[in-house]
Amino acid sequence: MSLMKTNMLIRSLSTSSTAAQLVKPPVQIFGLEGRYASALYSAASKNKALDAVEKELSQFQQLMKTDAKLKEFIVNPTLKRSLKADAIKNVASKASMTPTTGNLLSLMAENGRLDKLEAVINAFKIMMAAHRGEVTCEVTTAKPLDQAQRQNLEAALKKFLKGNQTLHLTAKVDPALIGGMVVSIGDKYVDMSVASKVKKYTELISAAV
Repeated sequence: MSLMKTNMLIRSLSTSSTAAQLVKPPVQIFGLEGRYASALYSAASKNKALDAVEKELSQFQQLMKTDAKLKEFIVNPTLKRSLKADAIKNVASKASMTPTTGNLLSLMAENGRLDKLEAVINAFKIMMAAHRGEVTCEVTTAKPLDQAQRQNLEAALKKFLKGNQTLHLTAKVDPALIGGMVVSIGDKYVDMSVASKVKKYTELISAAV
């Protein structure tokens, strides 16, 4: 998306007279969700509503998980965009959402992009975490980590952080890894799983035959 189109998106989301001036988020996320989230971050920053927008989007995201009818309404491709836009505006109004949040929901409805709302919210959360100096790390292992392993891992990962940053570690389990672990921290991704090594050696053997 060009800078002009990005600024147009920001204008659509913002209520500020200086909406055309892009405020870059602390972390870049690519794809459609990244463009919407970046424009939202810029608009919310100019309207001094970053925390409020994050809270409202988190609440709306939780509502989508618990309200099956709302979820179906959002993802249903057969409903007219205008119908969705009017309904979303009504929801935003009743919930007393900030104009920035309401503008995002309305714009995505009008553009037929509500099916990407979950991804946009998650992208915005990543930006807000970086804004607060939080570094999200996801570790996947074949078996659950015990307390000692988790503490040792956290100590090692904290060495990657800068002075004002804090680590937020989430651990997942995937038996398909066989052993080892896969670590994703910030924009770094390291695959140290046994499964990846087996795949690599299998490919080398196959190529040699």
